[in-house]
Amino acid sequence: MAVIIVLGAPGAGKTTVLTKAAEQSPGWRVITWGDRALEIAKAKGLAKERDEIRKLPVAKQAELQRMVADSLANEKGKWMLDTHCSINTPEGYYPGLPFKVLEKLKADALAYVNAPVEDVMRRRKTDTSRARDAQGRKELEEHLAVNRALLGAYSAFSGAPVMIIENADGKLDEAVAKLKGLLR
Repeated sequence: MAVIIVLGAPGAGKTTVLTKAAEQSPGWRVITWGDRALEIAKAKGLAKERDEIRKLPVAKQAELQRMVADSLANEKGKWMLDTHCSINTPEGYYPGLPFKVLEKLKADALAYVNAPVEDVMRRRKTDTSRARDAQGRKELEEHLAVNRALLGAYSAFSGAPVMIIENADGKLDEAVAKLKGLLR
């Protein structure tokens, strides 16, 4: 089994990068944390839409995270997990992978997809598929700083190396090639 956790802020382009990398890498598949969480949240009557999950009380989010981690612990084969380093909740930033959750995933590597703040802000504004909360430049920079701190903690706890992948506008092929370097 091989597990690569691909993290980043909403709008960094992690889903695009990892989907393209998986398409070009036989045997690899993508699992989206938010989709799995929504399936479970719907079954438990906690949320009807994916963007409602981050607005649940943190205690409910923690419970949901444990359920998602339990379901992912049973996955077989080579897969990449599409998820977030942190969740911007009404109660503050919450880790996307608390240690109890991270421990169950047994990651071989962590890949952090990053993009210039201007690119992320523009992508968020043009993404009509999600109900994203507005974040100004200062708030986004704060969110990215929280992500970098959590990323280091995730690596130290799990022992998994970190690869930083820059996904600036017009550089998608380079970002995909870098992620593919982890997919052996």
